[in-house]
Amino acid sequence: MIRPYQEADLPAVLDIYAKSKLDEFAYEDKQFELLPLEQDPKRYTSLITSQISVYEEEKMLAYAAQDGADLRSLFVHPKGRGKGIGRTLMQHMLDRAEGEATLYVAKSNYPAKRLYEQFGFVITNEFMTDYNGIPILANKMVRKAEG
Repeated sequence: MIRPYQEADLPAVLDIYAKSKLDEFAYEDKQFELLPLEQDPKRYTSLITSQISVYEEEKMLAYAAQDGADLRSLFVHPKGRGKGIGRTLMQHMLDRAEGEATLYVAKSNYPAKRLYEQFGFVITNEFMTDYNGIPILANKMVRKAEG
C-alpha cells in the first residue's frame, strides 16, 4: 500500500536509507562510508522539502520523494527488493508528476538506470558530484511528458 508520509515515519525512512544508500555505489571502484541521512544536510533538506510517499505492507518497505516532476529519491529496504515495489513507487511518482520528469543517479548504478529506462528515461547529462566527500560521476535522466 502506498500512502503519504507522516512525521512518525521518519525513523523507518532513516533506517531504509541507511540500509540502502551504499548500494547505489556497488559498481564503483571506490569505497564509500555511509553518511547517515540526518547528518547529510543537502540530502536531508531535499527529502523533507519533498512530497514523500511510503510503501508498506506490515511495515514500511520503501519510500519515494519528489518535488513536482523532480524525482528526488526512491529507496527500497533490502528485504523488499525483487517484489516490484520500486517499480510501483516509480509509477506512483510519475502519475503525479506533470511535464518532463527528471532524476539524478550515479553513473555506475546500472540496476537503477535499467529500471528508469523502462519508464522512458534517457540520460541527458553527465557531471561530477560527491557523496560524503568522495567524487562520483552522475547522470541526469529525463522522461519527456506524455501526450
